[in-house]
Amino acid sequence: MLQPFQTLFAVPLDCSSCEDAVRNTLSAVKGIKTIEVDLKAELVSITGTAPPSQIVSALQASGKDAILRGTGAPNSAAVCILETFAPNIADPIRGLARMVQVAPNYTIIDLTLRGLRQGKYEASIRTSGDISEGSKTTGSVFGELGRLGEVEVGKDGKGGLFVEREVSVLDLVGRSMVVKSKEDGEEEVLGVIARSAGVWENDKTVCSCSGKSLWEERKENVEKGMV
Repeated sequence: MLQPFQTLFAVPLDCSSCEDAVRNTLSAVKGIKTIEVDLKAELVSITGTAPPSQIVSALQASGKDAILRGTGAPNSAAVCILETFAPNIADPIRGLARMVQVAPNYTIIDLTLRGLRQGKYEASIRTSGDISEGSKTTGSVFGELGRLGEVEVGKDGKGGLFVEREVSVLDLVGRSMVVKSKEDGEEEVLGVIARSAGVWENDKTVCSCSGKSLWEERKENVEKGMV
């Protein structure tokens, strides 16, 4: 049975009415057990079993936006940005996978895809993190744990998957994730799994590299297909 885990989101909040609206929106999301809102810091902390992508989508549907600031405890979260190797693509990013360890050797994987051709895809974790030549250099599937299942992408180019695996996050870091078309095997997106911040570990408000604010970065990432 999936254990509750904590996620922290940055959400634009101007007043108590905004706080009430966020609480009402999230109260309708299945799997959310507790909602804590810090109006001054514009942070929303959630405990439950709802996928982070579902929480973001619910807030966006209500007219708000959200940035995932952290998930799980320290050293228990990871992320994988999925990109296409197709030539002449201006913005290659096509998806994002978040991994959160919610118990010893027990991890949830929340995968969202954007901008893919309609059809059925097979998602897997591979033994190697070498993506220099696409899936050819990622090695074999990481046993049965690495077989994540089938993802159906609709006409809008969107698809997703939410699964649980008996594995620790640190056993996944450094490996790769591959999402490959089941129909012709040609279209694929992939990336390397990297450690991600736990709740309260990421207090960044401005990127030290670009000088951009969180919301400026957020806008650019959404335009690239990331959730």
